[in-house]
Amino acid sequence: MNVIYPLAVPKGRRLCCEVCEAPAERVCRACTVTYYCGVAHQRADWGSIHEKICQLLIPLRTSMPFCNSEEERQHGLQQLQQRQKHLIELCYTVAQKYIFEGKHEDAVPAALHSLRFRMNVHGLSSVELVPAYLLLAEASLGLGRVVQAEEYLSQAQWTVLKSTECSYAIHSLLHRNLGLLYMAKENYEEARYHLANDIYFASCAFGTEHIRASGGYFHLANIFNGLKKLDLADTLYTKVSEIWNKYLNDRYQVLSQARIQQIDLLGKRFETDTGLDEAQEAEAIQILTSILNIRETTSNKAPQKTIFVLKILFMLYFLMMNSSKAKEYALRALHLAKIQELSVQEQNAIQDLLNLISVEEAQPIT
Repeated sequence: MNVIYPLAVPKGRRLCCEVCEAPAERVCRACTVTYYCGVAHQRADWGSIHEKICQLLIPLRTSMPFCNSEEERQHGLQQLQQRQKHLIELCYTVAQKYIFEGKHEDAVPAALHSLRFRMNVHGLSSVELVPAYLLLAEASLGLGRVVQAEEYLSQAQWTVLKSTECSYAIHSLLHRNLGLLYMAKENYEEARYHLANDIYFASCAFGTEHIRASGGYFHLANIFNGLKKLDLADTLYTKVSEIWNKYLNDRYQVLSQARIQQIDLLGKRFETDTGLDEAQEAEAIQILTSILNIRETTSNKAPQKTIFVLKILFMLYFLMMNSSKAKEYALRALHLAKIQELSVQEQNAIQDLLNLISVEEAQPIT
């Protein structure tokens, strides 16, 4: 980091902190276009997102070169906008991932970057700003800053109300975050109303059995679980588990078929892929491990439900190419099946999962 010398700053130019917009006193040495009020905010931004986008910011925050023609100038502007759109998605995905991992402090700088880039590309009143407002609201809730979360949600609601082109997907996200807000305020009736709307809009946008609808079901289940309405909670946790099980199994079948069609004489390692971005993978892990923790408290009564979630987590990590974690969940499922003296057929099915890992690990990488 370099300290900013006031005399070196052009007259009339105000340099602001990237995190809090206070007057800046330091500049990033690597890109020289990002400013901070002090070391604390520089470290927070670097750990959150700046390390990933430092060099990408240079062309966005320096003057465009002189263009010989209007065509060149338009091309330059289009490239600039494409870079900003890329950064919008990158910062948004990183912030989402942090939230699902419970790293709410780290999520804030990344979400702020996404919001600013959205403002630059879409304007100050566009509905495209709403996802970033909602990320900031969710991060604020995670940090216990309910008032700040309400401010971000109010801004998101106002933007949606003014828009005539708001998608079902954005309506779903808005209601989910309002549901989380009212859960934090222990107003469970209002929370249930908004989560029901979240499920409705997500179902309209993606389908009732889509993974994008699973989050609404999951949070609704958490409410019923907290209210000791365990039958309702159990039904919804099962619904969420089945959604993820179907998605991951379908994904595996598609990849297996592709593998059969592309076998060559040299042999080829099975290339796996979840079809999810990093944030969606983090969401899947967060949801499924939470359900597993709940299932494990009732393993003696319903071991099959615990084993079902363990097998889903196996498939998730297997497709993420994390063999050690996949093996861990398969072994736990097999151990539970033996303790509970489940059928030989069930135990053999789990053993097949372990064999699957062994086969894939034994194949050469080409």
